[in-house]
Amino acid sequence: MSAVSMDVIVSLCKRRGFVFQSSEIYGGTGSCWDYGPLGVELRNNIKRIWWRDFVHQRDDMVGLDASILMHPTVWKASGHVDNFTDPMVDCRECKRRFRADQAGTMDWTHYCPATKGNKFTIKGGEPCKHCGDRRTLCPECGKGELTAPRQFNLMFKTFMGPVEEDAALTYLRPETAQGIFVNFDNVLQATRRKLPFGIAQIGKAFRNEITPGNFIFRSREFEQMEIEFFVNPHDRLEGRPADEAWHDRWIADCQAWFTRYGLDPANVKLHEHLGDELAHYSKRTVDLLYRFPMGWNELMGIANRTDFDLKQHAKFSGKSLTWFDEERKEHVVPFVIEPSAGVDRALLAFLLDAYREEEVRGDKRVVLRFHPELAPIKIAVLPLLKKRPEIVAAGHDLRHRLTRRWLTLYDDTAAIGRLYRRQDEVGTPYCVTVDVKTVGDPEKGEAGDGKVTIRERDTMQQIRVPTAELEHVFGRLLDAGTPWSEVAAGYPRAEG
Repeated sequence: MSAVSMDVIVSLCKRRGFVFQSSEIYGGTGSCWDYGPLGVELRNNIKRIWWRDFVHQRDDMVGLDASILMHPTVWKASGHVDNFTDPMVDCRECKRRFRADQAGTMDWTHYCPATKGNKFTIKGGEPCKHCGDRRTLCPECGKGELTAPRQFNLMFKTFMGPVEEDAALTYLRPETAQGIFVNFDNVLQATRRKLPFGIAQIGKAFRNEITPGNFIFRSREFEQMEIEFFVNPHDRLEGRPADEAWHDRWIADCQAWFTRYGLDPANVKLHEHLGDELAHYSKRTVDLLYRFPMGWNELMGIANRTDFDLKQHAKFSGKSLTWFDEERKEHVVPFVIEPSAGVDRALLAFLLDAYREEEVRGDKRVVLRFHPELAPIKIAVLPLLKKRPEIVAAGHDLRHRLTRRWLTLYDDTAAIGRLYRRQDEVGTPYCVTVDVKTVGDPEKGEAGDGKVTIRERDTMQQIRVPTAELEHVFGRLLDAGTPWSEVAAGYPRAEG
């Protein structure tokens, strides 16, 4: 991975239509983001592939789509009302709000007395190199004192019904997991599943973060890809308690999934939560960390939640949430393994890892080396000469043909070299160029050869392929995953 800064990625995302700031024409909404034409395709591809690999291709998984608004007692039972809090401090001068445990690690503003009050921005945790002072005031304005820490609940409150009163109080869900737990018995009765089995869900969650930031890494509205995998705690697997063995399997499977779709293994590592880091429900939690521009941070978590959630909801609802073990003739409260990944963080990691800056014939080429299944646009059809009606017509016809199976773009808004660079920059793996040889030149009495040029993004190699064979060729490249070198070996090389 090239050493790309967050500013470079933010600029690319805005310029090419991946991510826009929400309500930007009104000054923007803090840490809320809109996904543009390419961003929504990339986002949907991540979710589609995740669902296919972890739900459709497994015989021990089913899906669910639970409501965002739930009965408020759900959040009392889960512990979110009492425990889902962060320590918060406020600046008495600028009124900015910070997480108390993060204020000391943030870059801070300092008006240095040793340099007649000159203003400096100093790295978090470091002293001023001129006067040696460390931060004691607000890290943002450098002038105000911070209040004493107080607990702040991260859930967004709202009201159901026409009257805003305590009886109508509810919350926007801060996670998708509880929708699975409260539907455990419904799914069990509907599907007659046996342990172990999992329930997967992709959906929006909302957290009123005190200090969101780092682009889409931490925002107030985000989307989760989450699994609750239910295991019989009395079973043993590989000579160990089943929940512990399954936990290790899910850690390995999740790490392999991110590697399979493009993340460099050197940029991903495991972090084992120590005792004081564990959530109140967790027996063991392991995070996958990614090397973001701001350092190693959580990409996803895989937790052993034991039987905490099902027991809590059974206690508060009065409903039994057990599975009957026919072999032992007893009711069992399953343990739960929870792989939980954020769509937005996954998208950011895939963008960062795909980004390259290369020099080609003395010019800079920016390219996103997305895995083909992730790429927002699979094929771009480009006319060599947009003033030739027959070339344009052939290009549009090819786009209509190909887009039935793969998202295909037609673009004639620039010269061919610039069109190639534009598609490189958004990660399109293949370009199809229609030229004079394709359609022929009636004025010169030359018939077209019915062939087009396919250009591969990473190698920039080009081959000449009959238009009648395009579906077959792209079926091998995009559906079967056949390497470009193998496909290209069967066709003549095109120069250019």
